[in-house]
Amino acid sequence: MLSSFVEKFQLCFVEGGRYKFLVDGFLNTLKITAGALALGVIIGIVVAAVRTSFEKNKESMKLRGGAGYYILSFFNIICKIYLTVIRGTPVVVQLMIMYFVIFARSTNGVFVGIIAFGINSGAYVAEIFRAGIMSIDHGQFEAGRSLGFNYLQTMKSIVIPQMFKATLPTLCNEFIALLKETSVAGYVGVIDLTKAGNVIAGRVFYYPLPLAVVALTYLTVVMILTSLVGRLERRLRKSDR
Repeated sequence: MLSSFVEKFQLCFVEGGRYKFLVDGFLNTLKITAGALALGVIIGIVVAAVRTSFEKNKESMKLRGGAGYYILSFFNIICKIYLTVIRGTPVVVQLMIMYFVIFARSTNGVFVGIIAFGINSGAYVAEIFRAGIMSIDHGQFEAGRSLGFNYLQTMKSIVIPQMFKATLPTLCNEFIALLKETSVAGYVGVIDLTKAGNVIAGRVFYYPLPLAVVALTYLTVVMILTSLVGRLERRLRKSDR
């Protein structure tokens, strides 16, 4: 049985240097995940800032009048539409629209994957950040005003740093979920980790071992990230005491 396993292993990964598919696929998965998370955080901060600013200031801005209320209201509506559409449609459909419609002329699948998954992740990160900002005590806003900060300065210097600390574990869990979601990148021809395993299996006409290695790779990375998130949460709890 051992000799049979060794033969299968050599056939799948050693002969023809097929292990390189897994290495390249794994690197592409990490590139897409890291790039998408960075883009998602940027989008999330902007969307969360717009939505919380409108919710916290709409009454006072409406009483003061002027164009500011209507401008912020317009952007708040845009953000709501974005959240509804992105969270209401499957990520694989969004990926295919990006690759076959919006970036139809692009040949860089990794770049398109980063954009598609980043926009998708941004909707979920925005809600994480919005919840974090709304959980900050209103006295923090008042403290910023008493120091002479305007609303934007208060958000930048006082609220957002506290929001990041409160939402960091949840944000790390979003990174883990995003890592697994990128497994559908193969739908648009990107050689990610899952696609690499499928390519190897198709070439040797043997699926169990390549797919098992892909699953174990995902599991190992997720377990490592989960352990790091657990340590981070414990450290943050200690700093709160």
